[in-house]
Amino acid sequence: MKRLLKWFGIVVGVLILLLIVAVGAVYFLSSNRLHKTYDVQPVAVTIPTDEAAIEEGERLVISRGCVDCHGKNLGGGFVVDSLPTGRIVAANLTAGQGGVGANRDDVDWVRAIRHGVGVDGKPLIFMPSHEYYSFNDDDLGKIIAYIKQVPPVDNEQPSISPGPLFRFLFLTGELAMLAPAELIDHDAPRPAAVDIGETTEYGAYLGVGCIGCHGDNYSGGPIPGMPPDTPPAANITPDPATGLGNWTKEDFLVAMREGKRPDGTAIDPFMPWPNFSQMTDEELGALWLYLQSLPARPHGNR
Repeated sequence: MKRLLKWFGIVVGVLILLLIVAVGAVYFLSSNRLHKTYDVQPVAVTIPTDEAAIEEGERLVISRGCVDCHGKNLGGGFVVDSLPTGRIVAANLTAGQGGVGANRDDVDWVRAIRHGVGVDGKPLIFMPSHEYYSFNDDDLGKIIAYIKQVPPVDNEQPSISPGPLFRFLFLTGELAMLAPAELIDHDAPRPAAVDIGETTEYGAYLGVGCIGCHGDNYSGGPIPGMPPDTPPAANITPDPATGLGNWTKEDFLVAMREGKRPDGTAIDPFMPWPNFSQMTDEELGALWLYLQSLPARPHGNR
């Protein structure tokens, strides 16, 4: 019995040692990428100062999902804070205590939003700049104009500390948005501007903001990195069985404006439809045209 217990202890000790080595390797490899320095020289954009532009910037900040993480007052807050995922915090964007707004110039805002890179040249964690890189200069300028005049909010933020699960998923490619700066060709020419209008092309421009939850092909499914009880993203391709294939444009508008499906059931509040309800009829019409132009795919085929 003593010999058996001895061997059992040795096996347990070896397993613990292997676990420590594995976790250490995950932290080492992920940290090399999360602390990589990017030499990004953003192209400056014109920042308007008129009231109409700032009001439009506020609408864009809401409808493009910025408030989901940074809060309605842009004072920041926790995105995730648990083991083993770790602590992900959205920055306080204002000029208040704990905020970054007091020491950011216009180019710094462009670098952060369009490139996902901070003033220190390191990637911004969980900042979905791969979705925002295609923002045209006019929209980006109005967004920055609004952020710059938001009232200061005093909110000291703790440091960001991705845990072992997020780091492992990042290394395996399942959670690329832990450092979206890796997904962007920072030296590529700016995407061509798309004319505003109820067109498929303008819908494609807007639809980039949906991929974070619904996936690159918009078919939805479990959202990488989210807690197990998080509802899976819906399939928004024209698939008749699991997607929007049997919806009408009016059904889509009601869903985005009122949070109701065609059968009258409520859409889970995890889907931030109140933010998207701030989109104009023209924007929603263009987005509908684009989603209807996609290949029909079964749910979960992200």
